[in-house]
Amino acid sequence: MKVLVFVEQRDGKIKSSALEALTVGARLAGSTADAAAVVVGAEAGALASQLAGYGIDKIYTVSGADFALYNAMTYAAAVDAAIKDFSAQVVVGVASPMGRDFFPRLAARHDAALLTDVISVEWKDGALHGTKPMYAGKCRAHLVSQNSDVHFVTIRPNVMPAQKTGTGAAAASALQVAGASAQSKTAEIRKGKSEKADLTEASLIISGGRAMGSADNFKILSECADVIGATVGASRAAVDSGYATHDMQVGQTGKTVNPNLYIACGISGSIQHMAGMRTSKVIVAVNTDKDAPIFTIANYGIVGDLFQVVPVLTKKLKELVGH
Repeated sequence: MKVLVFVEQRDGKIKSSALEALTVGARLAGSTADAAAVVVGAEAGALASQLAGYGIDKIYTVSGADFALYNAMTYAAAVDAAIKDFSAQVVVGVASPMGRDFFPRLAARHDAALLTDVISVEWKDGALHGTKPMYAGKCRAHLVSQNSDVHFVTIRPNVMPAQKTGTGAAAASALQVAGASAQSKTAEIRKGKSEKADLTEASLIISGGRAMGSADNFKILSECADVIGATVGASRAAVDSGYATHDMQVGQTGKTVNPNLYIACGISGSIQHMAGMRTSKVIVAVNTDKDAPIFTIANYGIVGDLFQVVPVLTKKLKELVGH
């Protein structure tokens, strides 16, 4: 089977979630070892060396001024060119904001189905099968893409660990893409204050709720997060109260996250919030209310005042990591 993986990069660095997608792609290709990757960006050619050892046999690079900034139309054209050149049967991407934006356009070009945000995927009986959580994680849907020349799937970050299968580097091939014009253009890019991973791809998250009391009090969460390289999140109640910005919001009306560790501080656990983080591998809850709903899904719970617990946690973590 011929599998093509779209490798997402930002500021000249391959994203960790893209390496997870590479691992999935290599596994789907199986013993045929017929997997390729496509990297798009102004300096895409310089990134090929970062993909060594992930079971990829060929790397397409699409560079140039037209691809310096992300645009759904130009990126779809670039990946589509790689699909046609490689004769790909399955195309794998990440369920990131970028993947959610242009993969539907890509699938529509081929009049094909798109399996989105899956936590497992396999090729069976001539069709692509995927599993994804639905209804706030209360059930799992089995999705099937069949009767198509090309099948498309996006993988939820942090569910399928990236694994190297060797050390060899694949041959890189520059792909010329014609007619990749965009009907819209980027007017301005405003970078957020945080240089940490986006919530949707973060492996460690510490979030605060209404109990934080003020935006200034989020500093204690930031201090703790800095020790372990975590990203700071917030509940909708904290955002609505003006304590945190909307890009920090975790939940049904914010961002769905799937970290290895999620620490909820002063978050009671509304249905909407838990829908956005309940698939976290380990959940730690800190709350003064022993009957708070968040404790029903937490692996570990601390009944106590977050303003007393978090500083102690930060101190202990510093000791553990040698700060």
